[in-house]
Parts: sequence; C-alpha cells; structure tokens
Amino acid sequence: MNLEIKINDDIKQAMLARDKRKLEALRAIKAGLLLSKTGKDVSGGEIPEGVELKLLQKLVKQRKESASIYRENDRIDMAEEEEYQAGIIEKYLPEQMSAEDIEAVVKKIISETGASSMKDMGKVMGITSKQLTGKADNKLISGFVRKFLS
Repeated sequence: MNLEIKINDDIKQAMLARDKRKLEALRAIKAGLLLSKTGKDVSGGEIPEGVELKLLQKLVKQRKESASIYRENDRIDMAEEEEYQAGIIEKYLPEQMSAEDIEAVVKKIISETGASSMKDMGKVMGITSKQLTGKADNKLISGFVRKFLS
C-alpha cells in the first residue's frame, strides 16, 4: 500500500479516536510527503519509495535530536512528546538491521569492490547506502566502513 494512502487512513483513525498526539505526528509525515511531491525526485505525482524512506528517517532524526536538546534543558515533558512522535513515525519505517548484519553487509561490499583504503570510502558508502536504504542509519554504516578501511 502506498505510504500516503496509509497515512491518510491512519489520520482518519486518529481523528475518530481523538488521539491528538498521534494525529500531530501523522500530520507531520503528511506535510513532509506533500512537500516531497513537489521535489525534483518526483515525477508524475508518485513519490518513489526511497524518497519516502529518507523523509521518514529525517523526521525521526529531527524528533530524536529535539528530544535530546529538551532533556539537556530539563524540559522532560517536551522531550517525551518528541520521543512519542519519533516512535509513531518509526512504525512506518522498515525494520532496522542489527549491528552484526550491517557489519556483515559492509564486509561483503568491501571485499566485492576490492576497497583497501580510506580513498575508497565514497565508493563503498554509495553502494552500501543504496543497498541498506531505510534499514540502517548511515552514521552506523559509516562507522563500520571507517573501521574496516583504516
């Protein structure tokens, strides 16, 4: 099912349930999708799955960063709200891979490409990022690539 349709259905359910917190998170996703529709990566009004995944990851990352800032400033109530919204948005992302699985994929790609030094990091990161889009955080992938190439 298309993510946009699923989000619209979930917005209706949240409205009927009068769940304002969930509704706010869902509306943030919908707003992001509407902005993405006008972007350069979209043709014919259909948003590619890769663009949807990047959008969802970006929204989750924003919420988590905001929550950590709120916690640093002793605004626990606001931090909990951001964490709740991040949890709602994460439900629309594919299941995240474990660190061991990511490590195995990175090792495999390094051996396939013949990468041997940090000069090859861009090549390895490009292939790995495409292969693991939505399944792993690029920061984690980057850490493994650095570890194996240095």
